[in-house]
Amino acid sequence: MPNSILVRLVAIALLTVATAAAAQTDEIQVYDGSLAAPGVFNLTLHNNYALHGITTPAFPGALISNHTLSGVSEWAWGINDWFEAGLYLPLYSISHSEGLTLNGLKGRALFAVPHADQRKFFYGVNFEFSYNTSRWDEKHFTSEIRPIVGWHLGHVDLIFNPILDNSYEGAANLTFAPATRVAYNFSPTWAGAIEEYDDFGPLKHFNAGDERSHQTFAVVDYTGKAISIEGGIGVGRTPASDDLVFKLIVAKDLKLGHK
Repeated sequence: MPNSILVRLVAIALLTVATAAAAQTDEIQVYDGSLAAPGVFNLTLHNNYALHGITTPAFPGALISNHTLSGVSEWAWGINDWFEAGLYLPLYSISHSEGLTLNGLKGRALFAVPHADQRKFFYGVNFEFSYNTSRWDEKHFTSEIRPIVGWHLGHVDLIFNPILDNSYEGAANLTFAPATRVAYNFSPTWAGAIEEYDDFGPLKHFNAGDERSHQTFAVVDYTGKAISIEGGIGVGRTPASDDLVFKLIVAKDLKLGHK
């Protein structure tokens, strides 16, 4: 993919519209521009559990995050060295009040500069489109635009995802929910990181300080030939944040394709 086209996609992502804050989330991850190799089929399992979460529904009938396990199976296919297509299914929660619930599905298209993990500066953009059940979001159809900007500086990685969420209510109702990662790579296999996940609310007028979500995660990553694992513990720093959350991400290539 010509770099000029990818740059335009990133620019569009930064300027276009994008969800009203959902009660909780299925995926807690900072995107680093990594793509499945062309022809490779990958499965990533996302799970997070709020040990001490918010107990007030975000809207009438919404699932609450407290003592709830939420997750999703992410199926990805490497189309070429700059494009990966993905499907999130099933998206689920297990809570004391509701038991097992299915919360919808998502499709995505991830574009990134080829071989981002081998570049000092890398960039990309992910487009995500969701169908949500009434327990998961007030809007049945939402989307996400996630620009990806980062640097590999020796053993240190700096990555920023200035995410825009879209509930299709016009540009004035964009939600700004950035994610940031600072990592140190101890070896090609092991890394430790601090990740920050924020939700400031609509761009037209950010929420008041105590209504914003701010969570900081301590994360450990293992990247092996057969499987990759990421585990983390997150603490909330505002009343609008879950106080204590555990996340686990397990990824594996299911089919080896051509390079």
